[in-house]
Amino acid sequence: MNTTASLQAASRSVDVPAPVETPEMSWKRAILLAGVAAGAFHLAYAFPLLSFLIVVYLYGLIQLSGLPTGRRAFYFGLAVGYAVYAPHLTFLWTIFGWPAIALWTVLAFWIGLFVALARQCRLKFGRLSALLIPFLWTGLEYFRGELYYLRFSWLSVGYAFSEAAQALAFTGLGVYGAGFFLMAVVATLAIRGSPRRLGVALVLVVLLAGLVKNRFVLDDINPGKSVRLIGLQLEYPYEADLLRELNKLVEHGKAADLVVLSEYTLQRPPPDELKAWCRLNNRYLAVGGKDFVSESRFYNTVFVVDPNGEIVFRQAKSVPIQFFDDGLPAREQKLWESPWGKIGFCICYDASYQRVTDSLVRLGAQAIIIPTADESSWGEAEHFLHARIAPTRAAEYRMPIFRVACTGISQWVDRSGRVRAAASYPGQGETIAGEVVLGDSGRFPLDHWLAPVSVVVTAVMIFWLALKKILERFSRR
Repeated sequence: MNTTASLQAASRSVDVPAPVETPEMSWKRAILLAGVAAGAFHLAYAFPLLSFLIVVYLYGLIQLSGLPTGRRAFYFGLAVGYAVYAPHLTFLWTIFGWPAIALWTVLAFWIGLFVALARQCRLKFGRLSALLIPFLWTGLEYFRGELYYLRFSWLSVGYAFSEAAQALAFTGLGVYGAGFFLMAVVATLAIRGSPRRLGVALVLVVLLAGLVKNRFVLDDINPGKSVRLIGLQLEYPYEADLLRELNKLVEHGKAADLVVLSEYTLQRPPPDELKAWCRLNNRYLAVGGKDFVSESRFYNTVFVVDPNGEIVFRQAKSVPIQFFDDGLPAREQKLWESPWGKIGFCICYDASYQRVTDSLVRLGAQAIIIPTADESSWGEAEHFLHARIAPTRAAEYRMPIFRVACTGISQWVDRSGRVRAAASYPGQGETIAGEVVLGDSGRFPLDHWLAPVSVVVTAVMIFWLALKKILERFSRR
Protein backbone atom coordinates (compact mmCIF):
# COMPACT_ATOMS: atom_id res chain seq x y z
CA MET A 1 0.00 0.00 0.00
CA ASN A 2 2.82 2.40 0.88
CA THR A 3 4.59 1.66 -2.39
CA THR A 4 1.41 2.30 -4.34
CA ALA A 5 0.79 5.56 -2.50
CA SER A 6 4.34 6.74 -3.12
CA LEU A 7 4.02 5.97 -6.86
CA GLN A 8 0.76 7.90 -7.05
CA ALA A 9 2.34 10.84 -5.26
CA ALA A 10 5.32 10.77 -7.64
CA SER A 11 3.05 10.73 -10.68
CA ARG A 12 1.15 13.72 -9.31
CA SER A 13 4.41 15.63 -8.80
CA VAL A 14 5.32 15.37 -12.54
CA ASP A 15 4.01 18.34 -14.56
CA VAL A 16 2.10 16.54 -17.32
CA PRO A 17 -0.42 18.61 -19.29
CA ALA A 18 -3.93 17.38 -18.81
CA PRO A 19 -5.52 16.07 -22.01
CA VAL A 20 -8.24 18.23 -23.47
CA GLU A 21 -11.35 16.14 -23.91
CA THR A 22 -13.27 16.56 -27.13
CA PRO A 23 -16.96 16.83 -26.28
CA GLU A 24 -19.17 14.17 -27.78
CA MET A 25 -21.43 15.51 -30.51
CA SER A 26 -24.37 13.59 -31.90
CA TRP A 27 -24.93 13.16 -35.61
CA LYS A 28 -28.16 15.09 -35.29
CA ARG A 29 -26.41 18.09 -33.71
CA ALA A 30 -23.58 17.97 -36.25
CA ILE A 31 -26.02 17.92 -39.19
CA LEU A 32 -27.97 20.80 -37.64
CA LEU A 33 -24.78 22.86 -37.19
CA ALA A 34 -23.68 22.16 -40.76
CA GLY A 35 -27.10 23.17 -42.10
CA VAL A 36 -27.19 26.36 -40.04
CA ALA A 37 -23.66 27.31 -41.14
CA ALA A 38 -24.45 26.76 -44.84
CA GLY A 39 -27.78 28.57 -44.57
CA ALA A 40 -26.19 31.56 -42.82
CA PHE A 41 -23.58 31.79 -45.58
CA HIS A 42 -26.21 31.89 -48.32
CA LEU A 43 -28.33 34.46 -46.50
CA ALA A 44 -25.26 36.65 -45.92
CA TYR A 45 -24.44 36.60 -49.63
CA ALA A 46 -28.02 36.89 -50.88
CA PHE A 47 -29.22 39.85 -48.81
CA PRO A 48 -26.93 42.81 -48.00
CA LEU A 49 -28.88 43.55 -44.80
CA LEU A 50 -28.10 40.01 -43.58
CA SER A 51 -24.37 40.06 -44.41
CA PHE A 52 -23.64 39.94 -40.66
CA LEU A 53 -24.84 36.30 -40.66
CA ILE A 54 -21.44 35.33 -42.07
CA VAL A 55 -20.44 35.31 -38.38
CA VAL A 56 -22.92 32.46 -37.79
CA TYR A 57 -21.27 30.54 -40.64
CA LEU A 58 -17.86 30.86 -38.97
CA TYR A 59 -19.33 29.94 -35.59
CA GLY A 60 -20.82 26.78 -37.09
CA LEU A 61 -17.42 25.73 -38.46
CA ILE A 62 -15.79 26.27 -35.06
CA GLN A 63 -18.48 24.19 -33.38
CA LEU A 64 -18.02 21.38 -35.92
CA SER A 65 -14.34 21.26 -34.93
CA GLY A 66 -15.61 19.75 -31.68
CA LEU A 67 -16.52 16.48 -33.41
CA PRO A 68 -14.97 13.41 -31.73
CA THR A 69 -12.77 12.28 -34.67
CA GLY A 70 -10.64 14.11 -37.21
CA ARG A 71 -12.15 12.15 -40.07
CA ARG A 72 -15.68 13.10 -39.08
CA ALA A 73 -14.65 16.76 -38.69
CA PHE A 74 -13.11 16.76 -42.17
CA TYR A 75 -16.14 15.20 -43.86
CA PHE A 76 -18.61 17.53 -42.18
CA GLY A 77 -16.44 20.49 -43.18
CA LEU A 78 -16.29 19.12 -46.72
CA ALA A 79 -20.08 18.84 -46.80
CA VAL A 80 -20.44 22.46 -45.68
CA GLY A 81 -17.95 23.44 -48.38
CA TYR A 82 -20.06 21.74 -51.06
CA ALA A 83 -23.20 23.35 -49.66
CA VAL A 84 -21.81 26.89 -49.77
CA TYR A 85 -19.73 26.78 -52.96
CA ALA A 86 -21.63 24.59 -55.45
CA PRO A 87 -24.89 26.64 -55.50
CA HIS A 88 -22.98 29.88 -56.06
CA LEU A 89 -20.74 28.35 -58.72
CA THR A 90 -23.30 26.52 -60.87
CA PHE A 91 -21.95 28.55 -63.80
CA LEU A 92 -18.87 26.31 -63.69
CA TRP A 93 -21.13 23.48 -64.85
CA THR A 94 -22.28 25.68 -67.74
CA ILE A 95 -18.67 26.31 -68.71
CA PHE A 96 -16.96 22.96 -68.00
CA GLY A 97 -19.73 20.36 -67.65
CA TRP A 98 -19.14 17.47 -65.24
CA PRO A 99 -15.49 18.49 -64.41
CA ALA A 100 -17.11 21.32 -62.43
CA ILE A 101 -17.70 18.72 -59.70
CA ALA A 102 -13.94 18.36 -59.31
CA LEU A 103 -13.56 22.13 -58.99
CA TRP A 104 -16.30 22.29 -56.34
CA THR A 105 -14.50 19.47 -54.51
CA VAL A 106 -11.21 21.38 -54.53
CA LEU A 107 -12.88 24.40 -52.96
CA ALA A 108 -14.83 22.34 -50.43
CA PHE A 109 -11.61 20.54 -49.45
CA TRP A 110 -10.24 23.71 -47.85
CA ILE A 111 -13.24 24.01 -45.53
CA GLY A 112 -12.92 20.35 -44.55
CA LEU A 113 -9.19 20.81 -43.93
CA PHE A 114 -9.84 23.85 -41.75
CA VAL A 115 -12.39 22.06 -39.55
CA ALA A 116 -10.08 19.03 -39.14
CA LEU A 117 -7.05 21.19 -38.32
CA ALA A 118 -9.08 23.40 -35.96
CA ARG A 119 -10.07 20.23 -34.08
CA GLN A 120 -6.42 19.19 -33.72
CA CYS A 121 -5.53 22.72 -32.67
CA ARG A 122 -8.16 22.65 -29.91
CA LEU A 123 -7.00 19.24 -28.71
CA LYS A 124 -3.31 20.13 -28.55
CA PHE A 125 -3.44 23.77 -27.47
CA GLY A 126 -6.65 23.93 -25.45
CA ARG A 127 -7.87 27.46 -24.75
CA LEU A 128 -4.81 28.90 -26.47
CA SER A 129 -6.29 27.65 -29.76
CA ALA A 130 -8.64 30.67 -29.74
CA LEU A 131 -5.59 32.77 -30.60
CA LEU A 132 -4.23 30.37 -33.21
CA ILE A 133 -7.39 29.46 -35.14
CA PRO A 134 -7.77 32.93 -36.78
CA PHE A 135 -4.25 32.54 -38.22
CA LEU A 136 -5.16 29.04 -39.39
CA TRP A 137 -8.32 30.30 -41.11
CA THR A 138 -6.61 33.25 -42.79
CA GLY A 139 -3.58 31.21 -43.84
CA LEU A 140 -5.76 28.62 -45.59
CA GLU A 141 -7.99 31.30 -47.15
CA TYR A 142 -5.03 33.25 -48.51
CA PHE A 143 -3.31 30.13 -49.84
CA ARG A 144 -6.55 28.96 -51.44
CA GLY A 145 -7.23 32.36 -52.98
CA GLU A 146 -3.81 33.61 -54.00
CA LEU A 147 -0.89 31.20 -53.94
CA TYR A 148 -1.37 27.86 -55.70
CA TYR A 149 -2.31 26.91 -59.26
CA LEU A 150 -6.06 26.46 -58.69
CA ARG A 151 -6.26 29.74 -56.75
CA PHE A 152 -9.78 31.14 -56.51
CA SER A 153 -10.50 34.02 -54.16
CA TRP A 154 -14.24 34.46 -54.72
CA LEU A 155 -16.65 33.66 -51.88
CA SER A 156 -14.18 34.60 -49.16
CA VAL A 157 -15.78 35.86 -45.96
CA GLY A 158 -14.82 39.49 -46.57
CA TYR A 159 -16.74 39.64 -49.87
CA ALA A 160 -20.00 39.18 -47.98
CA PHE A 161 -19.69 42.87 -47.06
CA SER A 162 -19.24 44.17 -50.61
CA GLU A 163 -22.46 46.19 -50.26
CA ALA A 164 -20.94 47.86 -47.18
CA ALA A 165 -17.37 47.94 -48.47
CA GLN A 166 -16.79 51.26 -46.72
CA ALA A 167 -16.23 49.17 -43.59
CA LEU A 168 -13.05 47.82 -45.20
CA ALA A 169 -11.86 51.35 -45.95
CA PHE A 170 -12.75 52.50 -42.44
CA THR A 171 -10.99 49.64 -40.63
CA GLY A 172 -8.17 49.12 -43.16
CA LEU A 173 -8.48 45.35 -42.63
CA GLY A 174 -8.82 44.14 -46.21
CA VAL A 175 -10.82 41.13 -47.39
CA TYR A 176 -8.66 38.53 -45.64
CA GLY A 177 -8.20 40.78 -42.62
CA ALA A 178 -11.99 40.96 -42.20
CA GLY A 179 -12.10 37.16 -42.11
CA PHE A 180 -9.28 37.11 -39.55
CA PHE A 181 -11.05 39.60 -37.30
CA LEU A 182 -14.44 37.85 -37.43
CA MET A 183 -12.88 34.42 -36.88
CA ALA A 184 -10.97 35.81 -33.89
CA VAL A 185 -14.24 37.05 -32.37
CA VAL A 186 -16.06 33.79 -33.06
CA ALA A 187 -13.22 31.54 -31.83
CA THR A 188 -12.90 33.53 -28.63
CA LEU A 189 -16.63 33.30 -27.94
CA ALA A 190 -16.81 29.59 -28.78
CA ILE A 191 -13.67 28.44 -26.92
CA ARG A 192 -12.98 30.97 -24.19
CA GLY A 193 -16.28 32.77 -23.67
CA SER A 194 -20.00 32.25 -23.59
CA PRO A 195 -21.75 31.35 -26.88
CA ARG A 196 -24.62 33.57 -25.76
CA ARG A 197 -22.39 36.56 -26.44
CA LEU A 198 -22.51 35.69 -30.14
CA GLY A 199 -25.72 37.72 -30.35
CA VAL A 200 -23.89 40.75 -28.98
CA ALA A 201 -21.15 40.27 -31.58
CA LEU A 202 -23.76 40.10 -34.36
CA VAL A 203 -25.36 43.33 -33.20
CA LEU A 204 -21.97 45.07 -33.13
CA VAL A 205 -21.16 43.88 -36.66
CA VAL A 206 -24.54 45.14 -37.91
CA LEU A 207 -24.14 48.53 -36.24
CA LEU A 208 -20.57 48.98 -37.48
CA ALA A 209 -21.39 48.01 -41.07
CA GLY A 210 -24.50 50.21 -41.15
CA LEU A 211 -22.80 53.21 -39.55
CA VAL A 212 -19.78 53.04 -41.80
CA LYS A 213 -21.83 52.48 -44.97
CA ASN A 214 -23.97 55.54 -44.35
CA ARG A 215 -21.42 57.93 -42.87
CA PHE A 216 -17.87 57.06 -43.90
CA VAL A 217 -16.55 58.80 -47.02
CA LEU A 218 -12.90 59.21 -47.92
CA ASP A 219 -11.81 62.53 -49.34
CA ASP A 220 -8.48 62.97 -51.05
CA ILE A 221 -5.95 64.81 -48.92
CA ASN A 222 -4.21 65.94 -52.09
CA PRO A 223 -6.85 65.92 -54.83
CA GLY A 224 -5.33 65.72 -58.28
CA LYS A 225 -6.66 65.97 -61.81
CA SER A 226 -9.96 64.41 -62.80
CA VAL A 227 -10.63 62.36 -65.91
CA ARG A 228 -14.04 61.87 -67.55
CA LEU A 229 -14.55 58.19 -68.37
CA ILE A 230 -17.18 56.40 -70.42
CA GLY A 231 -17.43 52.62 -70.57
CA LEU A 232 -19.31 50.82 -73.35
CA GLN A 233 -20.65 47.28 -72.87
CA LEU A 234 -20.25 45.14 -76.01
CA GLU A 235 -19.77 41.37 -76.13
CA TYR A 236 -17.30 40.33 -78.84
CA PRO A 237 -18.59 42.84 -81.42
CA TYR A 238 -17.76 42.90 -85.10
CA GLU A 239 -15.39 45.79 -85.76
CA ALA A 240 -17.94 47.54 -87.99
CA ASP A 241 -20.52 47.34 -85.19
CA LEU A 242 -17.95 48.60 -82.71
CA LEU A 243 -17.23 51.71 -84.78
CA ARG A 244 -20.95 52.34 -85.18
CA GLU A 245 -21.48 52.19 -81.40
CA LEU A 246 -18.50 54.49 -80.79
CA ASN A 247 -19.92 57.00 -83.26
CA LYS A 248 -23.20 56.95 -81.34
CA LEU A 249 -21.36 58.17 -78.27
CA VAL A 250 -20.17 61.20 -80.21
CA GLU A 251 -23.54 61.81 -81.87
CA HIS A 252 -25.31 61.78 -78.50
CA GLY A 253 -22.83 64.32 -77.19
CA LYS A 254 -21.47 62.12 -74.39
CA ALA A 255 -18.34 63.92 -73.25
CA ALA A 256 -15.33 61.85 -72.23
CA ASP A 257 -11.58 62.13 -72.09
CA LEU A 258 -11.16 58.36 -72.18
CA VAL A 259 -13.46 55.71 -73.64
CA VAL A 260 -13.06 52.24 -72.10
CA LEU A 261 -14.05 48.98 -73.78
CA SER A 262 -14.00 45.50 -72.30
CA GLU A 263 -11.51 42.65 -72.41
CA TYR A 264 -11.42 40.81 -75.77
CA THR A 265 -13.40 43.52 -77.57
CA LEU A 266 -10.90 42.91 -80.38
CA GLN A 267 -9.26 39.70 -81.51
CA ARG A 268 -6.11 41.58 -82.53
CA PRO A 269 -4.35 44.87 -81.75
CA PRO A 270 -6.31 48.07 -82.52
CA PRO A 271 -6.77 48.36 -86.34
CA ASP A 272 -6.23 51.52 -88.39
CA GLU A 273 -9.96 52.28 -88.43
CA LEU A 274 -10.02 52.49 -84.64
CA LYS A 275 -6.91 54.65 -84.55
CA ALA A 276 -8.51 56.96 -87.11
CA TRP A 277 -11.60 57.26 -84.89
CA CYS A 278 -9.41 58.44 -82.00
CA ARG A 279 -7.77 61.07 -84.25
CA LEU A 280 -11.07 62.26 -85.68
CA ASN A 281 -12.78 62.59 -82.29
CA ASN A 282 -9.74 63.63 -80.24
CA ARG A 283 -10.30 60.87 -77.69
CA TYR A 284 -8.21 58.40 -75.76
CA LEU A 285 -9.38 54.80 -76.08
CA ALA A 286 -8.61 51.80 -73.83
CA VAL A 287 -9.60 48.55 -75.53
CA GLY A 288 -8.98 44.86 -74.88
CA GLY A 289 -7.45 42.73 -77.62
CA LYS A 290 -4.82 40.12 -78.44
CA ASP A 291 -1.13 40.88 -78.80
CA PHE A 292 0.24 37.95 -80.81
CA VAL A 293 3.79 36.66 -80.44
CA SER A 294 3.18 33.77 -82.88
CA GLU A 295 0.26 32.31 -84.83
CA SER A 296 -1.17 30.57 -81.75
CA ARG A 297 0.42 32.34 -78.79
CA PHE A 298 -0.69 35.75 -77.59
CA TYR A 299 -1.00 38.08 -74.63
CA ASN A 300 -4.47 39.06 -73.46
CA THR A 301 -3.80 42.80 -73.57
CA VAL A 302 -5.41 46.17 -72.97
CA PHE A 303 -4.21 48.81 -75.48
CA VAL A 304 -4.40 52.58 -74.94
CA VAL A 305 -4.68 54.65 -78.13
CA ASP A 306 -4.10 58.40 -77.85
CA PRO A 307 -5.83 61.23 -79.82
CA ASN A 308 -3.03 61.03 -82.40
CA GLY A 309 -3.96 57.43 -83.20
CA GLU A 310 -0.83 56.00 -81.58
CA ILE A 311 -0.70 53.08 -79.15
CA VAL A 312 0.92 54.73 -76.14
CA PHE A 313 0.48 51.95 -73.58
CA ARG A 314 -0.24 48.24 -73.36
CA GLN A 315 -0.59 45.86 -70.43
CA ALA A 316 -1.04 42.10 -70.60
CA LYS A 317 -3.14 40.04 -68.20
CA SER A 318 -1.13 38.89 -65.19
CA VAL A 319 -3.20 35.83 -64.22
CA PRO A 320 -4.82 34.07 -67.21
CA ILE A 321 -7.82 31.94 -66.22
CA GLN A 322 -6.96 28.29 -65.69
CA PHE A 323 -8.24 25.85 -68.33
CA PHE A 324 -9.07 28.73 -70.74
CA ASP A 325 -7.25 29.82 -73.88
CA ASP A 326 -6.55 33.09 -72.12
CA GLY A 327 -3.08 33.96 -73.35
CA LEU A 328 0.35 34.05 -71.74
CA PRO A 329 0.89 35.62 -68.30
CA ALA A 330 2.27 39.16 -68.37
CA ARG A 331 6.02 39.50 -68.04
CA GLU A 332 5.62 42.60 -65.88
CA GLN A 333 3.10 45.12 -64.61
CA LYS A 334 3.37 48.80 -65.43
CA LEU A 335 1.35 51.96 -64.91
CA TRP A 336 0.08 54.23 -67.64
CA GLU A 337 1.48 57.71 -67.03
CA SER A 338 -1.67 59.35 -68.33
CA PRO A 339 -2.22 63.12 -68.68
CA TRP A 340 -4.25 62.96 -65.44
CA GLY A 341 -2.06 60.72 -63.31
CA LYS A 342 -0.90 57.13 -62.83
CA ILE A 343 -3.48 54.56 -63.89
CA GLY A 344 -3.14 50.79 -63.44
CA PHE A 345 -4.97 48.08 -65.36
CA CYS A 346 -6.27 44.78 -63.96
CA ILE A 347 -7.70 42.68 -66.77
CA CYS A 348 -10.81 40.81 -65.58
CA TYR A 349 -9.59 37.97 -63.34
CA ASP A 350 -6.50 39.97 -62.28
CA ALA A 351 -8.69 42.06 -59.96
CA SER A 352 -9.56 38.93 -57.97
CA TYR A 353 -6.05 38.78 -56.56
CA GLN A 354 -4.56 41.09 -53.99
CA ARG A 355 -1.03 40.32 -55.10
CA VAL A 356 -1.78 41.78 -58.56
CA THR A 357 -3.23 44.94 -57.06
CA ASP A 358 -0.36 45.06 -54.56
CA SER A 359 2.18 45.49 -57.34
CA LEU A 360 0.18 48.35 -58.90
CA VAL A 361 -0.09 50.12 -55.54
CA ARG A 362 3.62 49.60 -55.00
CA LEU A 363 4.23 51.42 -58.29
CA GLY A 364 2.08 54.33 -57.12
CA ALA A 365 -1.27 53.76 -58.90
CA GLN A 366 -3.89 56.44 -58.27
CA ALA A 367 -6.77 54.63 -59.99
CA ILE A 368 -7.46 51.25 -61.58
CA ILE A 369 -9.36 50.39 -64.76
CA ILE A 370 -10.70 46.83 -65.08
CA PRO A 371 -11.70 45.66 -68.60
CA THR A 372 -13.71 42.45 -68.11
CA ALA A 373 -15.22 39.79 -70.39
CA ASP A 374 -17.95 37.94 -68.49
CA GLU A 375 -19.99 36.12 -71.12
CA SER A 376 -23.78 36.45 -70.99
CA SER A 377 -24.13 32.64 -71.23
CA TRP A 378 -22.52 32.29 -67.78
CA GLY A 379 -25.68 33.65 -66.19
CA GLU A 380 -26.75 36.44 -63.90
CA ALA A 381 -25.43 34.80 -60.71
CA GLU A 382 -21.85 34.79 -62.00
CA HIS A 383 -22.06 38.45 -62.96
CA PHE A 384 -23.38 39.52 -59.57
CA LEU A 385 -20.75 37.40 -57.83
CA HIS A 386 -17.93 38.91 -59.89
CA ALA A 387 -19.31 42.40 -59.26
CA ARG A 388 -18.43 42.03 -55.56
CA ILE A 389 -14.72 42.35 -56.38
CA ALA A 390 -14.48 45.99 -57.51
CA PRO A 391 -16.10 47.63 -54.44
CA THR A 392 -14.01 45.60 -52.02
CA ARG A 393 -10.77 46.28 -53.93
CA ALA A 394 -11.52 50.01 -54.08
CA ALA A 395 -12.27 50.15 -50.36
CA GLU A 396 -9.36 48.09 -49.09
CA TYR A 397 -6.79 49.95 -51.23
CA ARG A 398 -8.58 53.32 -50.98
CA MET A 399 -8.40 53.85 -54.70
CA PRO A 400 -11.12 54.57 -57.32
CA ILE A 401 -11.96 51.78 -59.76
CA PHE A 402 -13.67 51.93 -63.16
CA ARG A 403 -14.78 48.47 -64.31
CA VAL A 404 -16.21 47.80 -67.78
CA ALA A 405 -17.67 44.35 -68.47
CA CYS A 406 -18.79 43.24 -71.92
CA THR A 407 -22.24 42.17 -70.64
CA GLY A 408 -22.30 43.88 -67.24
CA ILE A 409 -22.11 44.52 -64.43
CA SER A 410 -19.94 47.58 -65.15
CA GLN A 411 -19.16 49.79 -62.15
CA TRP A 412 -17.67 53.11 -61.18
CA VAL A 413 -16.53 52.84 -57.55
CA ASP A 414 -15.03 55.66 -55.50
CA ARG A 415 -12.13 55.20 -53.10
CA SER A 416 -14.50 54.68 -50.16
CA GLY A 417 -15.98 51.58 -51.82
CA ARG A 418 -19.28 53.24 -52.84
CA VAL A 419 -20.66 52.25 -56.25
CA ARG A 420 -21.36 55.63 -57.84
CA ALA A 421 -22.71 54.25 -61.13
CA ALA A 422 -23.41 50.83 -62.64
CA ALA A 423 -24.60 49.33 -65.92
CA SER A 424 -26.89 46.30 -65.84
CA TYR A 425 -26.60 42.71 -67.05
CA PRO A 426 -26.81 41.78 -69.92
CA GLY A 427 -27.03 45.42 -71.05
CA GLN A 428 -25.65 45.29 -74.58
CA GLY A 429 -24.80 48.79 -75.76
CA GLU A 430 -25.27 50.31 -72.30
CA THR A 431 -22.81 52.91 -71.13
CA ILE A 432 -21.41 53.92 -67.76
CA ALA A 433 -19.87 57.32 -67.12
CA GLY A 434 -18.04 59.01 -64.26
CA GLU A 435 -15.56 61.73 -63.45
CA VAL A 436 -12.74 60.04 -61.52
CA VAL A 437 -10.40 62.09 -59.38
CA LEU A 438 -6.82 60.84 -59.38
CA GLY A 439 -5.71 61.96 -55.94
CA ASP A 440 -3.57 60.09 -53.43
CA SER A 441 -2.06 56.79 -54.53
CA GLY A 442 -3.48 53.59 -53.07
CA ARG A 443 -2.58 52.20 -49.66
CA PHE A 444 -2.01 48.64 -48.54
CA PRO A 445 -4.63 47.08 -46.24
CA LEU A 446 -3.58 45.42 -43.00
CA ASP A 447 -3.85 41.94 -44.48
CA HIS A 448 -1.12 42.82 -46.99
CA TRP A 449 1.19 41.78 -44.14
CA LEU A 450 -1.20 39.75 -41.98
CA ALA A 451 -2.24 37.20 -44.62
CA PRO A 452 1.31 36.06 -45.59
CA VAL A 453 2.22 35.86 -41.90
CA SER A 454 -0.86 33.69 -41.36
CA VAL A 455 0.33 31.34 -44.11
CA VAL A 456 3.67 30.93 -42.32
CA VAL A 457 1.98 30.40 -38.93
CA THR A 458 -0.38 27.85 -40.52
CA ALA A 459 2.51 25.95 -42.15
CA VAL A 460 4.41 25.82 -38.84
CA MET A 461 1.25 24.69 -37.03
CA ILE A 462 0.58 21.91 -39.54
CA PHE A 463 4.21 20.76 -39.37
CA TRP A 464 4.15 20.75 -35.56
CA LEU A 465 0.86 18.84 -35.39
CA ALA A 466 2.07 16.28 -37.93
CA LEU A 467 5.39 15.83 -36.10
CA LYS A 468 3.62 15.42 -32.76
CA LYS A 469 1.31 12.84 -34.29
CA ILE A 470 4.27 10.85 -35.63
CA LEU A 471 6.09 11.00 -32.28
CA GLU A 472 2.96 9.85 -30.44
CA ARG A 473 2.71 6.80 -32.72
CA PHE A 474 6.36 5.92 -32.09
CA SER A 475 5.91 6.34 -28.34
CA ARG A 476 2.94 3.93 -28.36
CA ARG A 477 5.08 1.30 -30.10
